[in-house]
Amino acid sequence: MTSNNLPTVALIGRTNVGKSTLFNRMIEQSKALVSATAGTTRDRNDGECLWRGKTIRVVDTGGLDVNKRDEIEKNILIQSELAMKEADVILFVVDLKNPPLPSDLELASKLWKTKTPIIVVGNKAEKAAERRRAHQPDWRLRGLPAPIAVSATQGSGVGDLLDLVYEKLNEIGKHPVDYAELNATRVAVIGKPNVGKSTLLNALVGTDRFITSSIAHTTREPNDVLLHVGDKNYLIYDTAGMRKHAKISKGGGLEKMAVDKNEWVIRQSDVSLLVLDATEPIGTQEKHLAGILGDSGAGVIIIVNKWDLVKDKDVSTMNEYRKYLLGELPFITWAPVMFVSALTKQRTSTIFKMIDDVSHNRSIELDMKELDGFLREALRTHLPSLGKGKNPPKVMGLKQVSTKPPKFDLTLKAQRTDALHPSYLRFIENRLRELHDFKGTPINIKVRIATAVSK
Repeated sequence: MTSNNLPTVALIGRTNVGKSTLFNRMIEQSKALVSATAGTTRDRNDGECLWRGKTIRVVDTGGLDVNKRDEIEKNILIQSELAMKEADVILFVVDLKNPPLPSDLELASKLWKTKTPIIVVGNKAEKAAERRRAHQPDWRLRGLPAPIAVSATQGSGVGDLLDLVYEKLNEIGKHPVDYAELNATRVAVIGKPNVGKSTLLNALVGTDRFITSSIAHTTREPNDVLLHVGDKNYLIYDTAGMRKHAKISKGGGLEKMAVDKNEWVIRQSDVSLLVLDATEPIGTQEKHLAGILGDSGAGVIIIVNKWDLVKDKDVSTMNEYRKYLLGELPFITWAPVMFVSALTKQRTSTIFKMIDDVSHNRSIELDMKELDGFLREALRTHLPSLGKGKNPPKVMGLKQVSTKPPKFDLTLKAQRTDALHPSYLRFIENRLRELHDFKGTPINIKVRIATAVSK
């Protein structure tokens, strides 16, 4: 199900040659974690590179010089080799600050046997001496082309590299795509560690695209993959498991960086999937995540995973669990709930339909005539409640000001915005939800004072 719309370029190389820094430079985001710690990149990390109006898919991989006896590092190697097989062009990244290492030569021998076009990228070439080093004979690794010198940190040479990459792709008939043609729905998959997020992603993608393991924090940075399902595109982000803040601060800098990036990804997404473990009670971590989601502006779908492990289920079990969620996660009571098993793929195929529905609901736009009628009926049902101040407020009008998510201005004839009791805003929101299909999307209602009154 991975989209064939975008030609794919994979960054391959040993650890700490600057692949993730180059990846970030190519996609123009600080998306991949960058650290002096070897092995920071675990899963493949996908991103879109826009150059001269055309888009390609870039894949950052973990270093190929890993300990094959370690479970996680063995999976890193598997993911990197899969990326090599899927790539249309391979960027073999080396470090020009140092002479070639045996692991560089070993990788060069492996790459030389592939039929995929190879571009050798000499990174860390900040100085003229390092750029000249790219032309020395010892950098003609196993007969591969001489490196093209770049500095991923400074950006020098990256434009020439992209020109060469796009030229190679066009030569082999893998033409970069106009960015406007993608029109992808952006979906974040979040949850605390070990609720089965990566297993769910693998079920949706249809391959073992994400590293799954019983070791917590296997996924350490947001990873994304572009899927083409039917006639629609989805950009799916897998995020690191998010723990309590106190535990995060003790866990070291990389994990804190990953959580910060997760929150950024949530705010960039159209729809977020909050994955829960059906076999565990809702705790403070899930409540914290629900609070982030409630404030994010993204649509939300609650995915109750591992439903196959719930014992003694009957026809009322799902409804009982929904009522339980209403009490435990009050910030996102408007989110639909789906009961799935990522392991057995039970009901996972219906998730895309729900994503489409929620994405559509975020774009609902109500015209003024409809809102005027709605407000008249609401005022007949329930007069505005007094908040602070002495004089009861008078509601003058309701107007939708934007979508994604739907935002409304409620205009008052009053001296202060808090003259209206907050419960009346909840009443207006609930009535809007009763009459229109805002399932899965937050609604923002802002109180404004009529201009003549505020003066």
